[in-house]
Amino acid sequence: MPILRSEPGRITFSWRSIATIYAIIFWCLMTVVVIIVGKERIHILQTTTQFDEYIYAIIFVIYLVPHFWIPFVGWGVATEVAKYKTSWGAFQLRYFRVTGTSLQFPRLKSLIVVISVGCLLCAILFLLCLSFLLEGYPLWHTLAYYHIITMINMNCALWYINSRAIKTASYSMALCFRKEVMKDCSAPIISKYRFLWLNLSELLQSLGNAYARTYSTLCIFIFVNIVIAVYGAFAEIVDHKHGYTISYKEAGLIVDVVYCCTLLFIFCDCSHNATLGVAKGIQKTLLSINLLKADLEAKNEIDLFIVAIEMNPAIVSLKGYVTVNRELLSGSIGMITVYLLVLIQFKFSLDKSTTNV
Repeated sequence: MPILRSEPGRITFSWRSIATIYAIIFWCLMTVVVIIVGKERIHILQTTTQFDEYIYAIIFVIYLVPHFWIPFVGWGVATEVAKYKTSWGAFQLRYFRVTGTSLQFPRLKSLIVVISVGCLLCAILFLLCLSFLLEGYPLWHTLAYYHIITMINMNCALWYINSRAIKTASYSMALCFRKEVMKDCSAPIISKYRFLWLNLSELLQSLGNAYARTYSTLCIFIFVNIVIAVYGAFAEIVDHKHGYTISYKEAGLIVDVVYCCTLLFIFCDCSHNATLGVAKGIQKTLLSINLLKADLEAKNEIDLFIVAIEMNPAIVSLKGYVTVNRELLSGSIGMITVYLLVLIQFKFSLDKSTTNV
């Protein structure tokens, strides 16, 4: 995403920036490669007669689709993402004023470097595995997929880093709040931490709103891939006639399923942990306060804090369309199962019709 740090604490996006121009030029060049490979993949689809083989060939076409939505889900939301990144600077400043300490993210730079290199290596390894295991996927075709798989991996990694940052901020805030309340349980201290917590909760919600378009399309992409890959592996297993042996094709489809399921799990689990982290530490401290030693104003502030937590739940929502947590993971499994049953039913019907003929 072509966003730049224009000054300390301020992230901006401009269509005329060097980063944006570079992104557009690179995208245009890769579009040529994607179209060339895409034509060959579509030609394979047109010449395939078997239903199962047709399903396998669709996977490689689907993996080309994310390239064409980059301007829509990447550059199109860059302004909102820049505002979200800038709001982190305002939160850190307020955090310093309230707690008297700077918000620290231990080993953040090292983590970013390791994750970035890991995403690139995973993309290369994943594509080489598919090229080796699945038929009709020559090695040179992977040239059109490297930047796409790397982008998908980096989106997942970006979500992990953002969720981890919010979780770290919530734990640090809860620790500072607990220390100050143990020293002096007064109304002004509770009040300033209440506003700081509301600021953090708003930051968590703006994470989902800023990236809603990006991760909505990513979820759809993952769901479709899992359905097709699981069906392909199941169809191969059912068609075994001479005992059970895992063919290269099945292994390739299983690799695809594991890859997509891992992405979906990271996406849902990180949001779930961040959501729990924002409320858990503060609530624990509020409930541990000895109300017998607190004055009336402090008690009122505690009640207001608890009401604020209940009325403003810390959730990650993609602009209200879906709440990202572990329930999304279980719901996705149910939806994928339904579509798999439909495809399996369709396969058995085709096999029965072929046998009768």
